[in-house]
Amino acid sequence: MAREKKHVHKVELTEGKRNIIQMLLQEYDIESTQDIQEALKDLLGGTIKEMMEAEMDGHLGYGKSQRSDNDDYRNGYKKKQVNSSYGSMEIAVPQDRKSTFEPQIVKKRQKDISDIDQKIISMYAKGMTTRQISETLDDIYGFEASEGFISDVTDKIMPQIEDWQNRPLSEVYPVLYIDAIHYSVRDNGVIRKLAAYVILGISQDGYKEVLTIEVGENESAKYWLSILNGLKNRGVKDILIICADGLTGIKEAISAAYPQTEYQRCIVHQVRNTMKYVADKDRKPFAADLKTIYQSPTEEKAREALERVTETWSTKYPNSMKSWKQNWDAICPIFKFSSDVRKVIYTTNAIESLNATYRKLNRQRSVFPSDIALLKALYLSTFEATKKWTMPLRNWGQVYGELSIMYEGRLPE
Repeated sequence: MAREKKHVHKVELTEGKRNIIQMLLQEYDIESTQDIQEALKDLLGGTIKEMMEAEMDGHLGYGKSQRSDNDDYRNGYKKKQVNSSYGSMEIAVPQDRKSTFEPQIVKKRQKDISDIDQKIISMYAKGMTTRQISETLDDIYGFEASEGFISDVTDKIMPQIEDWQNRPLSEVYPVLYIDAIHYSVRDNGVIRKLAAYVILGISQDGYKEVLTIEVGENESAKYWLSILNGLKNRGVKDILIICADGLTGIKEAISAAYPQTEYQRCIVHQVRNTMKYVADKDRKPFAADLKTIYQSPTEEKAREALERVTETWSTKYPNSMKSWKQNWDAICPIFKFSSDVRKVIYTTNAIESLNATYRKLNRQRSVFPSDIALLKALYLSTFEATKKWTMPLRNWGQVYGELSIMYEGRLPE
């Protein structure tokens, strides 16, 4: 899909605009672009002041130089510092005796008029730390934004996160992936490793959808049951296949929450775990042998390949193939599918591209200040990544047809 071109503003000079520019050049000693910025800042401040004076006139019901019987009247000005696209500036906010005036152009307690909130959130989504964001704002806009201020801005998205975490979901997901990425998080002065569990669904139309992100607790059947029950409470009635690594208790939780759902051990993780302790010189031939197992045309052929590979490598790596045999009941479901369906199930391209976005957060930050800070970063990164998800998975029509036959009556026609 072609990337949409950004709108480029075209400068069109009218006679009126030329006159304003000439007056600007006469009023200000402009010799550089920096001088232009300072002049515009001054004009912006003056324009805001005039607009607030007009708002005060409307509030009181009479102009500044007029008389009135109104028992409320002007009561001087209060200085206020605001951040604009041209930098920080001080404005004078008109006050009334009764303190009932509510300016709209720059509202009470509003300290920013530059849309900087969105810029901060965008930088946070790209994995920048609060300190990096603060330094960037100072470099570009020339005003200081404390790390506390930046944290307050990003805290504004917490209600959105809560709404997103509780939004209604589809009734049926053909395939669902569960994966974990680990982060260092500061907790009462102690740095702990926390897991962020990402649950990615493939919709009936073949589109990827992040259903939820959970940060924190230790894996257990009880924990996973609560997560899956959360999906049920949000409307998910059926899942055909859940693909995950060997998460503690996940198999038992699936059986309890979705008894008809097939648990498929993630082949990519299975291979990675097997190769973890294999010497570099043996990695290529070992990986090639493992491929003969999971690319076998049938389960019977896969079992034969498993025995061959075990026999080949058991002397050198006696425990390397043990997990394949122990987890065979969760590995073997893929062998009943065609290669197109297998690619969807056991290649983790669907979730790996998302994980690449999440890993950037680890590169940008060695430690997150809290689990809330981590959740905010994950949520914003998710939204940044999913903007590109505009197409269904390749060959989804064929995959859906095969799944409809294999799981008869469980997918809409």
